Amino acid sequence: MTVVACHRRETCRLCESSNLDLVLSLIPTPPANAFVDKSAIKEQQPCFPLDIFFCRNCNHVQLLDIVDPSILFENYVYVSGTSESFVRHFDQYASALINRFSPKLGSLIVDIGSNDGTLLSAFQKRGMKGLGVDPARDIASEATKSGVTTIADFFSINLANKIKKEWGKANVITANNVFAHSDDLRGIADGIRNLLAPNGVFVFEVSYLGDVIRDTLFDTIYHEHLAYHTVKPLNDFFSNCGLQLFSVEKVVSHGGSIRGMVSLKGAKHSPDGSVDTMISEEKTIGLDRIETFKAFSYSINTLGQKLKNLIREIKAKGKSIAGFGAPAKSTTLMYNFGLGSEEIDFIVDDSPLKQGLFTPGTHIPVLSPNALYDRQPDYVLILAWNFAKPIMEKHYSFLEGGGCFIVPLPELKTFKMPTKPAREFYE
Repeated sequence: MTVVACHRRETCRLCESSNLDLVLSLIPTPPANAFVDKSAIKEQQPCFPLDIFFCRNCNHVQLLDIVDPSILFENYVYVSGTSESFVRHFDQYASALINRFSPKLGSLIVDIGSNDGTLLSAFQKRGMKGLGVDPARDIASEATKSGVTTIADFFSINLANKIKKEWGKANVITANNVFAHSDDLRGIADGIRNLLAPNGVFVFEVSYLGDVIRDTLFDTIYHEHLAYHTVKPLNDFFSNCGLQLFSVEKVVSHGGSIRGMVSLKGAKHSPDGSVDTMISEEKTIGLDRIETFKAFSYSINTLGQKLKNLIREIKAKGKSIAGFGAPAKSTTLMYNFGLGSEEIDFIVDDSPLKQGLFTPGTHIPVLSPNALYDRQPDYVLILAWNFAKPIMEKHYSFLEGGGCFIVPLPELKTFKMPTKPAREFYE
């Protein structure tokens, strides 16, 4: 059977309307995590569209071009546990949910898109029973070996029913940075409704479109992220699925995200007013208007020109530039700003799964951070800009040795001695 690598849907994935407008076209790229080994660097990787559509009916913003999820996720190379920031984030996350909802010891916590089990480990050390669901087979296997039982599959209503039969209903279901990854959000919602205990909660975190627009975080747009969420469309969607979005709060991860809390309709969790407040804010800043996205496109082009000018000046002086971090977002940034192996000599990343591989399409080598000191580049472009603070703090000796950091987003800045980078940039 022939596998269709990419296809385009014709309707909004939240409300099924076909009243859709193209509002932004980025440069097509390969899948953002399609790293290759040395044997494949001379091969040209297929690129797929990154076209953003706005639904006039419910105001949901989304990609309609869908890359086969088996291509995107079965051989995934991102793991949460390599980031100290995310380990702390998930530990605080588990603590906050337990404090707010007081699940009994031994309660079942199901994490959809559980990755290496970092979040579930935080729940398990607090006496909860964890079960992960993740289609990345190798990562799921390693998570299970480490003590976090993980089903290597995509979450669906059929899998939800199987879990319910074998494990019982879940007191808490989580989905972090994955509720934007599926084309079939209705199927996920139906599975959650079937699996959730009567007064259980579904808690999700997703990148927030309001922050993406405000800070020009366009590089969070890539093929894994099919949905770019705001509160109003989500509120209507959950209601139509027999669920209730009763609370939403802003969190700082990924440059700005929201954490939504959902229950079955009729459960004991009453709306706390935060949903209505954020819907009102979204209308004020224009997330329900197409004109907002035209201005967003202009901001992307302006930022790109500034960064390209800076890099052109650096290279004209014969200086070398490395990258720090090979997150999915770096693929979008490099393609849209025309950065390849002529501009970036190499990239370092903390993840052993990426070291020794080459970046999607641009085929820049990914090395251990030790390469910063072995090869001593003049400049380092922090592609994992949402971790700029801990990166600069951890590698302050690079600055002391005469190096310079470049942070491209949310505002283009450079840092060199005697600057105290974390203090200047974040206070």
